[in-house]
Amino acid sequence: MTTNRQPWHAVATNLVNVAMGRQHADLVIQNGRWVNVHSGEIIPQTDVAVKDGRIAYVGPDASHTIGERTKIIAGNGRYLIPGLCDAHMHVESGMVTVTEFARAVIPHGTTSMFIDPHEIANVLGLPGVKLMHDEAQTLPVNVYVQMPSCVPSAPGLETPGASIGPAEVAEAMQWPGIIGLGEMMNFPGVFLSDEKMHAEMAETMKAGKVIGGHYASLDLGRPFHGYVAGGPADDHEGTRPEDAIARVRQGMKAMLRLGSAWYDVASQVKAITEQGLDSRNFILCTDDSHSGTLVHDGHMNRVVRHAIAQGLKPITAIQMATLNTAQHFGVEKDVGSITPGRYADIVISSDLVTLPIELVLANGEIVAENGRLTADLPAYSYPDFAKGTVKLGQELTAESFNIHAPAGKKTAKVRTIGVVENQAPTRAETRVLPVENGLVQLDTRLDVAQIALVERHQATGGVVNGFVTGFGFTSRCAIATTVAHDSHHMIVVGTSKTNMALAANRLGEVGGGVVVFKDDKEIALVELPIAGLMSDERAEIVAGKAARMVAAMAECGCTLNNAYMQLSLLALVVIPELRISDLGLVDVTKFEVVPLFC
Repeated sequence: MTTNRQPWHAVATNLVNVAMGRQHADLVIQNGRWVNVHSGEIIPQTDVAVKDGRIAYVGPDASHTIGERTKIIAGNGRYLIPGLCDAHMHVESGMVTVTEFARAVIPHGTTSMFIDPHEIANVLGLPGVKLMHDEAQTLPVNVYVQMPSCVPSAPGLETPGASIGPAEVAEAMQWPGIIGLGEMMNFPGVFLSDEKMHAEMAETMKAGKVIGGHYASLDLGRPFHGYVAGGPADDHEGTRPEDAIARVRQGMKAMLRLGSAWYDVASQVKAITEQGLDSRNFILCTDDSHSGTLVHDGHMNRVVRHAIAQGLKPITAIQMATLNTAQHFGVEKDVGSITPGRYADIVISSDLVTLPIELVLANGEIVAENGRLTADLPAYSYPDFAKGTVKLGQELTAESFNIHAPAGKKTAKVRTIGVVENQAPTRAETRVLPVENGLVQLDTRLDVAQIALVERHQATGGVVNGFVTGFGFTSRCAIATTVAHDSHHMIVVGTSKTNMALAANRLGEVGGGVVVFKDDKEIALVELPIAGLMSDERAEIVAGKAARMVAAMAECGCTLNNAYMQLSLLALVVIPELRISDLGLVDVTKFEVVPLFC
């Protein structure tokens, strides 16, 4: 399988010669229904001729391009759809490497991804980003990389394992696979004119590339206007119709996401279906999808189907997952449509609504057929410095998770993180909990579990304890994970301090991952040795382990949809309202550390 994609100018003469019949095509698709995302039409009885990995001819009869060695694919009246594009996502959320992520999504029709390796950046810094960038360059599909912007995401509120600044951004902008700046999560830093944040955006602008947005606030007043004025060109953090409308009116692209746990398409797409806004300024993405979703439910095909179910015309939903994305990032001369000169990234499907992915071509070669990968993707090895990143400093015990109440109190009123199902934001809640022997006790009748953040980058042995609601645990259990956006320390949630210690120590032993303990026994484990974020195993193996992990959480009483994704964001101190970091509880509406006790 070749990964060599020729620039248009290098093969333009060959494309012309094929279109004119002076040279033979490498491949021809006959009698398809052309999903033309430029004109918004479905054009029947269309042939497509391919040469040197790019499209040479699209029209009613390509017989003049066929020679003895031309490969013929029978369209049989099926739809010819541009390869799908994921406009914003984090490979690490799939718990697999870039190669394994591609292995999982190519059969679902995804041929272009715009990835932000923000997670590995928080653990390994610029060298970690370079690892994923270089891996992306080896693949037969388009993997464009956004240089992470906010490492740490909220300076002064968390301590990551590494940091990135303007100098690193300027260096990365010269790499061949860098498409722009990753989501600018420090939105207060933008509207308060933080020097570092603006310097990073300036380096991106000077390189002529796109600044990704992340305005995770409901305030659409002056701070929002200040944020837009700083340069972010898109945003995927909207959850309401008014969020999408405000972004589009200000010249941004509204990215509507459907990930494993974020369901933000249905509400915001009403800006198109009910308010009549121009769909050209809306883009579909996944943001975060774990391996189980990828293997079993799909990727961008899943998002497109969902958008159609919300009332979008199929051609409109497809435009939002192809051409709109390509135009936004300035790569529409390569991807996003089935038109001459573009890469021959084509999906063949017999139905535009249910979207069965029957054949996938990338760079003019068949890479998947009927849900099965046919391309050869060799495993990619990561160096030793990317492993062994979980450094606890000491063995944890049940006492590590003790929470001492204020002196003389029989009850304690505590700030509590409230999980909101299927959304990234949390609620800032309070609970009154009993105190015994000077220690605050859990009350599972109130659906209160304990949460702890364990420092894992510098081996300080630090543990910050707090409380969380929404998981619904009914047994003695604990779940620990080293995937903890964005600083990626270790998060432990449970109802038993003994099980919490067991879970934390176990992840220290295996070098990171996700583990579930119930009644002092390990019942699920997903090992993630690469930066504590990614597995070195095949996607389907990881998906199997992840499925067992999800089932194990349910055995502990958890009823949340995709509880693991919710768990992994509880330290994300750039999305309101209340989070936990290595420095304490963080009120994200005020961007300040607040005490546990009210």
